[in-house]
Amino acid sequence: MVPDVSTGSDSCGLIVYLFGPGRRDEHTDPHILAAWDMAGAADPGRNPEATYTQLAKRLDHHVDLRTRELGGKKPPQHVWHCPVRTAPGDRYLTDTEWAEVARRIVHATGIAPEGDKKACRWIAVRHADDHIHIMATTVRGDGRRPRTHRDGRRAQAECRKIEAESGLRRLKSGDLTAPRTPTGAERAKAERQGQAVTARQWLREQAYAVAAAVRNEAGYFTVLQSLGIKVKTRLGPETGDVIGYSLAAPGDTNAAGEPVWYGGSKLAPDLSINRLRERLPDQEMANHPPYVADAADPWRHTTTAIRTARTVLDSDDDAAAQGHLAAFGDALYNIASATTGPHRAELRAAAGAFNRARRSATRADHQVATALRKAAKELAYASNEPGGLAIALLFATVHLARAAAKWHEQRGHEQQAAAAEEALRHLQAGYQQAAAPVLADLVRRAPRAATARRFEQDVLAVLPDHADRILADPAWTALTTTLAHAETAGHNPRRLLAEVGTHRELDSAEHPAEVLNWHITAQPNRRTQAARKRSTVSGTSSVSATPNLPATPVADRSQPDSLRRGR
Repeated sequence: MVPDVSTGSDSCGLIVYLFGPGRRDEHTDPHILAAWDMAGAADPGRNPEATYTQLAKRLDHHVDLRTRELGGKKPPQHVWHCPVRTAPGDRYLTDTEWAEVARRIVHATGIAPEGDKKACRWIAVRHADDHIHIMATTVRGDGRRPRTHRDGRRAQAECRKIEAESGLRRLKSGDLTAPRTPTGAERAKAERQGQAVTARQWLREQAYAVAAAVRNEAGYFTVLQSLGIKVKTRLGPETGDVIGYSLAAPGDTNAAGEPVWYGGSKLAPDLSINRLRERLPDQEMANHPPYVADAADPWRHTTTAIRTARTVLDSDDDAAAQGHLAAFGDALYNIASATTGPHRAELRAAAGAFNRARRSATRADHQVATALRKAAKELAYASNEPGGLAIALLFATVHLARAAAKWHEQRGHEQQAAAAEEALRHLQAGYQQAAAPVLADLVRRAPRAATARRFEQDVLAVLPDHADRILADPAWTALTTTLAHAETAGHNPRRLLAEVGTHRELDSAEHPAEVLNWHITAQPNRRTQAARKRSTVSGTSSVSATPNLPATPVADRSQPDSLRRGR
């Protein structure tokens, strides 16, 4: 059961909508099923003598009367509106049951506490099987405003109780950090246009993907416009600085042919201009992109940063952990955009799913996650995918997504934990698709038996507590190939095993040899590093000037969570 609290100033306009035919003639039998006073509510749905204006006047009576008596003006946002919808698949609720839901909601939110004769006037209207609309005027009979602090959260808490008592589907509790869901009209519009998602959803995903890749605020707006998205900024009256912005999807217009605008904060709380600035680097650094000496560096740097983020989630610093989760959300978009192969679709889905897990009521410390965000931005400009190293990165994302789900669950963030779990499933599926052929190839290129026996002795010597599980792992043969490659690259296998064997994943891993394989794969080539230090020739950056961009028409909203590569 989902409540959605909002406020406005047009009581008559809302009543007209509630009792009207709907935007698609979808309203059926509109009528009042509960009210502050059923005898005086003047139901336009059941009383042909009643009119919308009469009902609005009845609701506003105390607002007008008391504000005049107190010598004040009617509050600008005096209309309280709360649709309450059952979840898909829930049973049909009778009018009597919905009336009880309405009474409990207005009591819980402070609109009309039970037994309070001076409470706000309200009505509950039903015009569909699966939801009602509760409308109230927020001036009490004694002229005071109701105590509605955190009314959205209190409405949610009451709905969780109602679900349990009425045998309805138990939904996850929120913390008011979720983005706005598309309206029925937006969903209907997308359906008419043959789009898989609404304009709001498509814009949200594009905005997240672009914000993850660009280096500064100017780049954010420039890249959005290059995708065909209309951008409208709001400037401060004195400074002329951007203090807000709105986006419009290509081809999305209203009845008058004008663009339908969505403010950044209305797409998602962390897409407001202020929240974006917290995550984007300062202008001076942004104008100097990092030099990348090796094309594999962005992948290796991102893998290292994600493993560091994994340790932060085990610390007591919730602000730092939340900052790393936000940066991880950006990293997932850039990993998806820089990846090729059939598993790319799973990575896009993981990035979209993790959006709900990247924020909570805990304020993020974005500065401590600078390394992860910087590495992810390098990846957005990468020009190739270096085989096994890319899979090692994907392997690291699986472990961080699992840790994120646990972190949110421990703090009671139910919606975020569920979102992290969904992202984890997509990442696991993508990893399996990408890793299986690479592991099979490593097995085919296994070293000689004598070399494998030498590596076996190394494992027994430096990892005795895990040796039996490692040697029995089906991925052991693949690991011997990777150890042979590392030895050729200048590493001492025994010393390398001792170093990577300290990672926490080894303790609980179902396939410990696989864990070691990808940790070793992510190690730099020491001989290449030594040659680079000896070289006196300065190279040019291998990072391209622009991030990977969508290659399909932006008007097609069938894949909203993509920043596709411009190859």
